[in-house]
Amino acid sequence: MSKRVRAAVVGVGYLGAFHAEKYANLDDVDLIGIIDADPLRAAEIAAARGSEVLPGLDALPGRVDCVSLAVPTSLHYRLARQLLESGIDVLVEKPMTETVAEGRELVDIAARTGRILQVGHLERFNPAIRALGDIVTQPRFIECHRLAPFVERGTDVDVILDLMIHDLDIILSIVRGEVVAVEAVGIPVLSESTDIANARLRFDNGCIANVTASRVTLKRERKLRLFQSDTYVSVDYSKKHIQVVRRRLVDGQPHVDVEELDLGAGDALFAEIEQFVDCVRTRHAPLVDGSAGLRALEVAHQIRACLESV
Repeated sequence: MSKRVRAAVVGVGYLGAFHAEKYANLDDVDLIGIIDADPLRAAEIAAARGSEVLPGLDALPGRVDCVSLAVPTSLHYRLARQLLESGIDVLVEKPMTETVAEGRELVDIAARTGRILQVGHLERFNPAIRALGDIVTQPRFIECHRLAPFVERGTDVDVILDLMIHDLDIILSIVRGEVVAVEAVGIPVLSESTDIANARLRFDNGCIANVTASRVTLKRERKLRLFQSDTYVSVDYSKKHIQVVRRRLVDGQPHVDVEELDLGAGDALFAEIEQFVDCVRTRHAPLVDGSAGLRALEVAHQIRACLESV
């Protein structure tokens, strides 16, 4: 029988409430407690998930094995550091920290303490993205659009750290190379920080990625297009659909094959938390560990620096 994992959720706003739901629905997991700055919200979620309200992080050591941290980004570093140093494994929502220096320190602390540090880049667990590993080998050009209407939630950071960082993480996981040049443009529209941005990334292997993110668009769109030798791939994140267009020779003549792949609805957050719990139990490295989260954060800050220099 598998060891039961004891979990807690710190921060049960919009996303944290879903974390609590997923833990409560996992076999061999005990959702020990809920912590939130709003005691009424904490009590509501704890009651719904058969858990209890805990007074703060000091109540966690010895009682839990792992924590989902779904608080404002400005609190990620301080709270994740305290948890890791208390011997608790951490799943921290993206972006992992506000600054690159803070992210590096969390990675170092996790290594020093032997703790699991996973970063909540949810799209890695999207069935359509997970299927790309068998299709995309050497992309030469990548184009991403992540567009959404404006909501107050998430505006504690700019659109680069709020939305674009999802696609940066995906691109960095696919392209076997380092970013050597960045061009970017962005403007604030409805908030005090950048609400729409475009970045062009050039990698040392010649690949180019063109990434657009907006949180002030009337329609929702989450699409990724990749081009490699003889192959074009279009991914619709929302529909979990992939279109693959390949060239092949038929009797010496070029022919185009089109393949449509529907990957099913899936539950990316459940898959993410399920893997986190498995890593807590087995001590295996997560798919999106601290180093992966840090790499996406570093590129995001390169883009932000480019905007500030204009």
